[in-house]
Amino acid sequence: MLKFIKGHMETIAGVEIYPIISLLIFFLFFVALFWWVFTAKKDYINSVEQIPLETENEQNS
Repeated sequence: MLKFIKGHMETIAGVEIYPIISLLIFFLFFVALFWWVFTAKKDYINSVEQIPLETENEQNS
């Protein structure tokens, strides 16, 4: 099965750039995610942390 796919992919001109682009997008997404996590304000993290508990208490009232 892989030989079948590989054979067709080799006939496409410029196909070698797509894995590089996808790896770059993947890497940039996770770098941005880590940057956001480490620079997020503690007040925001604490307020988001309490959301599941607040909705559970409101439903019981």
